[in-house]
Amino acid sequence: MCNGRRHLTAVLFAVCLGVACAAAGGTAELLAAGTEPVRVVCLGDSVTGVYYHTGGRRAYPEMLELALKRLYPNAQVQVFNAGISGNTTIDGLNRFEADVLAHKPQLVTVMFGLNDMTRVPLETYEANLAAMIQKCRAAGAETLLCTPNAVIDTPSRPTARLLEYVAAMRRVGERERTPVVDAYAACESVRAEDAFQWLLTMSDEIHPNMTGHKLFAEKIAQAISGRPVSLADAGPPEPLLPHTLALLKEKKPLRIHAMPPFDHLAAEAMKILAPEAQVEVSTWNVEGQSLAQIEAAAKAVRELKPDWVIVAVPASAAAENKEQFVRSYKWVLNYALSFAHQEWDCIAIPPSVSSPELTPEAQNRDRLERILIRSQDLGIVERPAGDTRPPLELFTAWLREQVIRQGAGMNP
Repeated sequence: MCNGRRHLTAVLFAVCLGVACAAAGGTAELLAAGTEPVRVVCLGDSVTGVYYHTGGRRAYPEMLELALKRLYPNAQVQVFNAGISGNTTIDGLNRFEADVLAHKPQLVTVMFGLNDMTRVPLETYEANLAAMIQKCRAAGAETLLCTPNAVIDTPSRPTARLLEYVAAMRRVGERERTPVVDAYAACESVRAEDAFQWLLTMSDEIHPNMTGHKLFAEKIAQAISGRPVSLADAGPPEPLLPHTLALLKEKKPLRIHAMPPFDHLAAEAMKILAPEAQVEVSTWNVEGQSLAQIEAAAKAVRELKPDWVIVAVPASAAAENKEQFVRSYKWVLNYALSFAHQEWDCIAIPPSVSSPELTPEAQNRDRLERILIRSQDLGIVERPAGDTRPPLELFTAWLREQVIRQGAGMNP
């Protein structure tokens, strides 16, 4: 996966239009000076907003803020996420004053197209993008257009139709002399060279996961600064269990929904670390099921509205092939999360934590699961190399570390 990320980063650098690196010069100068606040607004649809496909706690706008702070350590930068699921450029224009200009931004990024292609005529899409650019100019703000990402071809969003909207954005950028960060071309280059590696950057058929979002943020940051930046080492946001630890600290009941053996192990760990806590554990039964069956059952998790979900897909869960495994496993993670901003905690645990002795095939799946968990920006429990501790001891040690970091009022 690391090689795939390096390749995708290189491609993104290559496809950003040349004007992008100079177009946000005013913003770059303010960031470099560090003497006054710099506000960036990222306007878009569900790919921009914070939803399940990136773990429910952040998306590329939040990662862009991190990237800019790495590039400009002294900058006073704040990035506002103005992405809303289902939106088109029509919706974006309707809320432009309230959601964009009200922040008095120096820079606005615009990413639309995946919904426009289903219900907004091409000429209207172009006109709306141009109108957004003009509104930004009138307010003294710079603009960066970002093409929609590549998708897995479906009847509702065929690639041939999407390409028309990608080309339309490029045309608007050329006509308006506005830079375009071409995320679509970057994704397509990766898919052409290694389709499986590209699948690992997607959360579902149309939404990139956090791996894809990090790369969008890196590219936009480079377009602003003219310098590359890497977010490869950026782990999931901490605390990993904000809801769980808050409930324990407030001495409120905690409901855990977990796949075996972590239904029992979570209960035991809580007895050790928080013996007075009111903990209710429900079992997410996966015994003897294929991965497709586990995926289907995962659809019911959101209705439960638990406080903490523990995903631990067993190595025995069969899939037809590697591609089907990736698709189903990603949907298990997606359904384990609330639709939008994270309403409960979710972590995932690969098979090696339950058993240090895995077959070569299970070891390969274990490595793939770890890649997918990190790509979803979720907390993960892992067994260090050579560690033979029993699962309960390993899991309790991980949970204890979370408690110590956050001081949740449990026994350290």
